Amino acid sequence: MIVNALSVDVEEYYHGLEFEAAVPAHQRCLLPSRVEKSVEVVLDVLDRHDTRATFFVVGAVAEAHPAMVERIARAGHEVACHSYGHELVSRQTPEQFRADVRRAKRAIEEIAGQSVVGFRAPNYSIGRGQDWAYDVLLEEGFLYDSSSYPVHHDRYGDPRASRFFHEVRRRGHRSLIELPIATTRVFGINLPIGGGGFFRLFPTSWIARGILRENRRHRRPMIFYFHPWELDPDQPRVPMPPLDRFRHYVNLARHQSKVESLLRRVRFTTAREVLGLG
Repeated sequence: MIVNALSVDVEEYYHGLEFEAAVPAHQRCLLPSRVEKSVEVVLDVLDRHDTRATFFVVGAVAEAHPAMVERIARAGHEVACHSYGHELVSRQTPEQFRADVRRAKRAIEEIAGQSVVGFRAPNYSIGRGQDWAYDVLLEEGFLYDSSSYPVHHDRYGDPRASRFFHEVRRRGHRSLIELPIATTRVFGINLPIGGGGFFRLFPTSWIARGILRENRRHRRPMIFYFHPWELDPDQPRVPMPPLDRFRHYVNLARHQSKVESLLRRVRFTTAREVLGLG
């Protein structure tokens, strides 16, 4: 059986784009932090299902909660990078992006006590206009990226992108591998089966069957993701436009049970192990 990669984007609930229109930037940092509590829930779930995962951690969150990152590493999970300030790559220059990932990588490595070789851009914000980011990641010592979601979406995604793990950059003997978020292809359309709001909306059985279908058909592993805040239905509810409110809060109360159901159906481990990086 193919073993897939499981990933967790460690950020605060208010890091999502939905909060940009709802809460001014200078006020978002005043919202109560809930990341430690939600990460504890995730660690308990993974422990019960004897599953290891890759935790893509925001650098500023790691610095604010170093004991949390140390617990993730001690539990045998991989710690990777989710930027320093959770700023979209599409809003940065190459120089700003380099400074951001360098700062985040250094901070996370010092806290976790392990090398950080994986990166995921906030909101999958490495598009065709930001392919320079792959060169920066390779130069800064990353071995893989997981910032591509090959679907139609109003905020991210490129349905023309490769659906499977592939080399996106090479320089001498070093290369950067891209791990696109999982999709399945039906009637010529890429359907999302890789997590996020789609997972909260669609039946877990359909998502699991889609991943296993791709495993059988292509003999390739897929990568799935979720956020710790999705397992925190008691998080503060702030006023926001109806569509944003729906996107952020829909089915939070059911998300933990859905994750556990998925873990019973599909085998997962860290991205680093799937790629054979030790």
